[in-house]
Order: sequence, then C-alpha cells, then structure tokens
Amino acid sequence: MESVVPAEVTAELTQILSNLVLGDNEIRSNAERAVNERLAQTPELILLALAQYATTADTDVMRSFSLVLLRRLLFRSPINQRTSLYDHLSSQTLATLERLLLHSLLHESSPVVRRKAVDTITDLANNSMARGRPWHTLQAQAFSMCQYPDPTTKEMAFRVFAGSPNLVMDLQTDSVLGILREGLQDPQSVEVRLAALRASVAYLTASDRSQQAHALSLMYPMLNTLPALPHSHLPTFLSTLTPLASSHPTLFAPHLPDLLKFFPGLILPSADAGPTPTVARPNPGGGSSFVFPPPGHDEKGKGPAIEPEDEEAEEVRKAALEFMVSLSEARPSMVRRVEAWTAAIIRGCLDGMSEIPEDETEIWLEADPADDPTDDSYPHVYEQALDRLACALGGRAVLPAASQYIPGMLAGHDWRMRHAGLMAIASIAEGTSKMMQQELGNIVNLVVPMFSDPHPRVRYAACQCIGQLCTDLEEVIQEQYHQQIFNALIPTLEAPEARVHSHAAAALINFCEGVDRETLIPYLDPIVERLLKLLNPGAAGEGQQPKRYVQEQVITSLAMVADASEATFAKHYSAIMPLLLNVLQNANSPEYRKLRVKAMECAGLIAIAVGREVFQQDAAQFIELLMRIQNSPVDPSDTMLNHYLIATWAKICQAMGPDFEPYLPVVMPPLLVAASAKADVSVYDEDEAAEEKDGWETISMDGHQVGIKTSAIEEKCQAFETLVIYCSTLGARFAPYLSQSLELVLPSLKFYFHEGVREACALLIPMLLSCGKNSGTLTPQMVTASFSQLVHCIGSESDASFLASLYKCFSDSLRVVGVSSLSQEIHDGLIEVTKRQLQSLADRRKARAARPAAELADDKEDIMLIEEMEEFALEDMSKTLMAFDPQHQLLIAISSVKDLGLHLEQWESGDEGGSEG
Repeated sequence: MESVVPAEVTAELTQILSNLVLGDNEIRSNAERAVNERLAQTPELILLALAQYATTADTDVMRSFSLVLLRRLLFRSPINQRTSLYDHLSSQTLATLERLLLHSLLHESSPVVRRKAVDTITDLANNSMARGRPWHTLQAQAFSMCQYPDPTTKEMAFRVFAGSPNLVMDLQTDSVLGILREGLQDPQSVEVRLAALRASVAYLTASDRSQQAHALSLMYPMLNTLPALPHSHLPTFLSTLTPLASSHPTLFAPHLPDLLKFFPGLILPSADAGPTPTVARPNPGGGSSFVFPPPGHDEKGKGPAIEPEDEEAEEVRKAALEFMVSLSEARPSMVRRVEAWTAAIIRGCLDGMSEIPEDETEIWLEADPADDPTDDSYPHVYEQALDRLACALGGRAVLPAASQYIPGMLAGHDWRMRHAGLMAIASIAEGTSKMMQQELGNIVNLVVPMFSDPHPRVRYAACQCIGQLCTDLEEVIQEQYHQQIFNALIPTLEAPEARVHSHAAAALINFCEGVDRETLIPYLDPIVERLLKLLNPGAAGEGQQPKRYVQEQVITSLAMVADASEATFAKHYSAIMPLLLNVLQNANSPEYRKLRVKAMECAGLIAIAVGREVFQQDAAQFIELLMRIQNSPVDPSDTMLNHYLIATWAKICQAMGPDFEPYLPVVMPPLLVAASAKADVSVYDEDEAAEEKDGWETISMDGHQVGIKTSAIEEKCQAFETLVIYCSTLGARFAPYLSQSLELVLPSLKFYFHEGVREACALLIPMLLSCGKNSGTLTPQMVTASFSQLVHCIGSESDASFLASLYKCFSDSLRVVGVSSLSQEIHDGLIEVTKRQLQSLADRRKARAARPAAELADDKEDIMLIEEMEEFALEDMSKTLMAFDPQHQLLIAISSVKDLGLHLEQWESGDEGGSEG
C-alpha cells in the first residue's frame, strides 16, 4: 500500500514504539514523552503514521500495539481541554485514517491483529457517528465481507456489527435480519456463528421497541445456535446471550417452554431430557425426566459412583445456570408462570451444592477459615445462584419447590447431601423470609437435629444455617425458638473440632444481634462459661493451644453477648476483662494483630455494657494501653489498627460519659486527620484495564473506569460517626473542637463518594450548634454558614433519602438556634429550593404512575422503598416549613405531592415482587 507519511517519520515512530514495549521503566518513560511531544507538534502526522504502521510492521505484536495506541490516542482529551485529538483532525486526515484501517481489516493475515483492528475501527465508528460523521464506507465493506467465502473475513464483519450496531440501525430491518440470520446459520464456522450472535445481541439491545417487534424472528436462529454446539463452545455462546436476558427478558418469553427442554440437561447432568431439543424441534418426550437425588450416588452414600464431570462440562453448567438465574432476576413475573423453570434451577443448584470432594475433609478441619485451600473447590456458585433466585422470585415460587427436596436431603446417607440441604435453607432464607416464617417451626425441627450429626461439616453447616436464619428472620426466630436454638448451639461450643466450635460461636453473634435482653439472660452463664473455656489456653487440652482464629472468634462473640446482655454482664466482668487487657499488653507481634484489635473492640463493648461504675477500676489501664498502641510506630501493612482504635476510643467515651473530656486532646488530632481525608481516585480510560488493588472499588462514570480507595473513605465515614458520639456524649464540653469540626462537616455534606459521611454530617450539625449555644461559643457566622450550606445542599440533592436527612437537619438546627436567628435571605432561599424539590418529586411520581402495570409489579419492592424515602422527605419538609409558619402555603403543595404516590403497599398482599427480606 502506498505510504502516506515520510519515511523518516515511520523510522522514528518504529523506534519509539519499540521502546514503549520494553520492560525498562526509564526507556519506556522516555518513549511516552516522545509520543506526547510529537502529538503536540504534529498530531495528524503521528496518528497517520500509527495507522500505516498497523499495516506494515513486521510482527503481529507491533501491528497490534500500534492499533491499540491509535485507539487510545484518538479520543484522549489533552489536559485542560474538553475536545479530543479526533476533533481537531482535518477531513482529509480522517478519510486517510479510515482508508488505512479498512485496509487492515480486510487484508490483515493474523486473527489477533484483525481483532485489534475491529476494536479500533468500531471505536472510531461509534465516536464518529456521535459527532455526526457516519462511516458509510465501513458499512458497505462490512456488508460485503459477510458474503466472503473465507470464515475469518465473515467473522470480522460480524465483529464490526457487534462493536458498532449503529452502523445498521438506519438500514431496512429485513436486510439486516437477513445478514444476521445467515451468519447465525453459517455451516462452516462456529466462530462466525458466535460473532453473528454477538452482533444480533448488540442489534436487539440497540433497537427501539418497533424495531425489536419487527426483529423478533431473529430469536429463533439465535437460540438455535445452542443445541448442536460442543461443550467447549457453549459457555461463550451462553454468556453472550445472558446480558440480553438481563436487559430485554421479554424477548425470551415465547421461548421459555422450549428453553426449559434444553437447559435442565445442562445444569443437572443427572437429568435425561431426551433428544436434544431446539426451538424448531421441541423435545418429543414432553415433560422433564429429572431424577433426584442424582442416581450417580451409590446406595451406601459413599459418593458418586461415576467419575466427576470434567472441567469443560462444569463451565457449561455454570454458564447455563447464570443465564437462567439472570433471566429470572430480570423478569420474575414471566418465569413464575412457568413452574418447571424454577424447579429446574433449584434442582440444579441443590445437585451442584452437594458436590464437595470427600477427601478434603481432613484438610478442611485443619485449615484456618481465612486461608482454606479447600475453598477453591467448594460449590459457591450454586449457593449464590439459589440465593439470587429466592431474592428474585420470592417465597411463594421458591419455598414449595425447595421443600420437595431439602427434607429428603437432610435424611440422606451421604453427608454431602445433608450439608447441601442445610446450606440451601441458609441460601433461600433472605428471599423467602415472609413465607418461611409460616413454616419456621418445621424448619427449626429439621435443622436442630443436624447439630448432632456424626460428620463435622454437617454440624458446621447447621451452625451456618441457624446463623443465617437469625439474620434473615431476625427477632422472629429468636423470640419463638430461642430454647431449641440455644439447646443446640451451646453444646456445639464444646465440639471437638475447632472449625465447628468456632462457627457455633459465630452463629451466637447472629443470634445476639436480634435477641431481646430478657430472652438471653437465662442462657448467659453457660454461654460465657463455654466461651471462656475456648479462650483460656488450658481449656484446649493437655499440651495444646487453642487455634488463634478460635480465640479471635470467641472474643468477638463475647463482645456481642456483652452488648446484648447489657448490665447483667457485669457478673462476668472480672473473669474476662483481665484476659483482654493481657492480650493488649502482650499480643504485639504481627501474627496477633487481629487478636489484639478484637480484644480492643470486645473490651470497649463490655465497658459500655457494664457501665461507668464497674468499668472505672480498669479504665486507666485500658486507656494507657490504647495510648501506647496509638503512639507506637505505624506499620503500613497493619490496615486494621486505626479503624479499631477510633472505634474503641468512641466506646470508652460512651462508657465514661463526661469523664472522657480530659482525653479529647489525645483522640481528636488523629480523628480530625481521618475526617479531613480526601477521596483517593484513579481514572482509567474505557479500554484500559482497571488495576485490582485491595481496599479499592471500580465504578463506571462518564465513559471511564473510576477506581476509588474505599478503605480511606470508610475511615473518613467512621471519623464523622465518632464525632457524633463525642459531641452527643460530651455536649458543651466538646466546645474546644466546635470550630474545627464545623469546618469539616459543612463541606462534607456534599461528599458524594459515601452516603454514610453525608448522613453523619447531617446528624452532627444540630449537635454542634447545640454545643456552641450551651457553651457560649456559637457565633452568628457559624449559624449563617450552617444554614446557607444546608439550603445549597437541599437545592442540589436528588436522592430522596438524603433529602429527608437534610430537612430534618434543618428543622433540628432551627429548634436549637430559633427562627429569629435566620436571615431573610436564608428563608427565601429555603422556600425557593423547596418549590423546586416539590416539583421534582411530583414529576417523578407522575412518571412512575405512567409505567405499565407489569413493570410496576416486577419492581414493586424497589418502588415501595423509593416511595417510603420520598414520604420521609415530604414529612421532614413539612416539619421544617411549619417551624416558620404552621399555615405555610407550601404545606398544601406537599399534601398534593403525597397524593401522587402509588402506595403499592396497599396492593394485594403477597411476595410476588421479589425479595421479602
């Protein structure tokens, strides 16, 4: 192909690109600077040289790299500019770039490089069309390539359509469907069929409703790509269809019966669905031929009598399950009507959950739960799928189907079946909690005997099951079945296996979080007695030491028991507090970090539980130890310490009350540093892989991947929540830190990276104003700054939940300082932003009411939650306005907006809307 740039430019670029791919950081950095310099001087020349190099470089690696770099540079915005390099290119340069890329697409011999060419071409096409420059030549060439006899060329054409579906959106629907249908039915190449499937999914996803209605016939050939595929290709095809099932589930509605004849054979290998069905050729046998429990288990319950499935088949199974669960989540009402659909998923999950390698039990028993090598082979995916299904469909659909199998599993000979049955109850508890309450007695009677099972992993699963039930049916199960649960859990604290008695201690935490104090008191002594035996080294037996993870768990459990039993725990104070102080005194080496911070947490909770009079005998020593820990050299790898230090100081403040005031100079400096922390954010280009780092989360924002250091933000939130405790506990005594705190709190009302920070700040403002008023340190400037910021935040807030918090903050603050302290400007500003918020709430409610009834039914739970938050906002809005004028004219408008609510809670009762938890 004729050269479009001078030879010397190509030679220089060749050297620069060669340096960019080297491992030497200095050479690579110099090459990056060279690229940036050339782009600043002659951007068109460099971009054309890159495109040309993509067709002429000697190696696949360099041709691929030049395409990737070209794609990244074209739409990169220079610093302090909103436009990209692309926006400054001449028409001639753009035309030449397009010509070079089309040449690469058609003539490149390497499949890897051609895929990179497709990525760059589709990115260019999408951005060009977004700027009003359609790429008609690409459209024509891609259509032409679909007719080539060479499968690779056809595959690339469909990849182009998949990456840029807008290329065909304005064409005649029948022509597009014809091309896609041919690709889906290609007799030569699985890769062509896969690329055509991806293109079909992209086309349907991008289509409007009228186009989708006309394109429904495409679903038949799309689904018919599945049955004849070998297992090696099925996962990829299924994962291609799954996003469409999530975004456009109704497209699959006519095909559910046929899919039901195909998918069970994939997710449950023991199912015999007869001849492989297709949409065009349904299963001639009619219904399903499931057998459960699977016949592969021998009669003595010793495990599978056949060889386990190979990895390939397992990937198929997981991909099929993900498709079925995703479709169920996307349109619960649609799949509920096909009863066998739910039953098939449940059977597949239960079967998968029972597949735990028999020979790993000893390894499991010896392993630390935080570093368990058997975790990789544990069937987590099936438990998670069952949980998701229950949350999506609710108890009415899931519980009866699950109840057909779980009792039989719990009575089975194979311990893995019993284990799976218990874990299944735990998995469905959240989603079926309303209906499960009606059967709770039967469920408890099924689970409690499992605490005496001969196999340790079954007893462990019984602890897990009860712990989960105590969380998902909180207060109900504790109130009605506490005797049965305690009679099972307390003896299990003496189980011979560390994994089991540690998990029993963990289940106690779940129980205590929802228990009434009077319910717990009769069991307090035997619980504490057994926990202390596990904590005390002498209780582990002659010559043995308790495992460290057991000690950590026991200390955590003691903390929760103390918190739940409150002052009654004082009788055990003298036996426990010295042990905890001993840990803080001596557990200094790195391996004891977690044990030390758990001891800090436990001691703090016990101090609150027993009260100031009991705690004061050890307060000085405890505080001295904390100060020593706080002043010790900081170990950068110890990520837990600062969090627990802040939390423990807060607990001591709650325990000591006003007596904590002398320690404010010790605790406030690091707390204010934590509260003033900025959000640590990394922004990645859309095609750049976000770096996976501990303590970071990645979200999509404005076409970029944004990495946020959540660990630092969580610490910031904790700091503000601790300021709430200090200010509310100490009142006027907190005055020396009033000004500093207010300077941090007011701007943090708009800290959008963490809702908890904003909520804590909204709580703090009236407390700080009260502190200032009672101490005589409140200034008019503080009052004006506080209310001005509140008005500004109310005006810009779109979240109904936090809007309620802002109005409550305003009205609570108003009660502290009085209406007369506000200027007319603040009053008028509040009225103005309130009018805008009322209009916004009214518009949202009207739009919601206009949605189809089927959509409202599917989203019932979510809508009820949104409306509840809006009602809170309207109530707090009313209270704020009434503080100015009990007959305020906007109160009528608030009432009118309330009347626009759907009030879905008044619909026919039931759990058909999804999660009941």
